[in-house]
Order: sequence, then C-alpha cells, then structure tokens
Amino acid sequence: MTENLYEKLGGEQAVSKVVDYFYDELVLKDETVNGFFENTDMDKQRSHQTKFISFALGGPNQYSGQSMAKAHEGMNLHPEHFNAIANHLHKALAHHGVSEADIDQALSKVASLREDILYK
Repeated sequence: MTENLYEKLGGEQAVSKVVDYFYDELVLKDETVNGFFENTDMDKQRSHQTKFISFALGGPNQYSGQSMAKAHEGMNLHPEHFNAIANHLHKALAHHGVSEADIDQALSKVASLREDILYK
C-alpha cells in the first residue's frame, strides 16, 4: 500500500508546522496578501488551514469550515492573490522537505479550487 501525501509528510503535526511557516514566514510578511488577515483570528485560521491542507493531501476529512466560495465571499480575491498564496504554500512545503513532484500534486488540488475563491 502506498502512502498518500499526508502520510509522506508526517501527518497532522507535520502539516501544522508547514501551516505555521506558511503564515509566519511567508503570508503575513507579504504585503500582497497580508491585509486579508488583519482582522482574522489566526489561531482559528491555522487550525482550519491545517485541517484543510491535511484533507487536500489525502488525510482525514476533519475540515468543517465553510465552503471555499462562502469562506472567501466579499474578499474580491484576484489571480495575483491566489497565485501569491499558492506560491507561499509551495515554498512552505519545499522548506519542509516535500519533493517537487509531491508539491505539484498538492498544488493541483489547490488549483482545482481557484474558481470557488476568485472574485467572490
């Protein structure tokens, strides 16, 4: 039996570390997107993101947040915002030793949500 990306990465604890790096070192330092998080409960956001990314990587479906369209409603996100977040996720995964092939697989799942996120 082959491991899915979630298991290869090391499970929820490893995903949580990726998410912390993603926000602390990349997203919240990027003026292109950090304004979207000014009034966000970051503990709650990290928890949701950890569960969402875990599921996207083939882990258990513990994500109980809003749909992507509903969660991004009123934000009017544009392609440059989506691309910045995807790029930061790529960097965070690479920083934690995930192979390019596995990153590409993870980002293709993220890309499938593009239409649910943009221009809402």
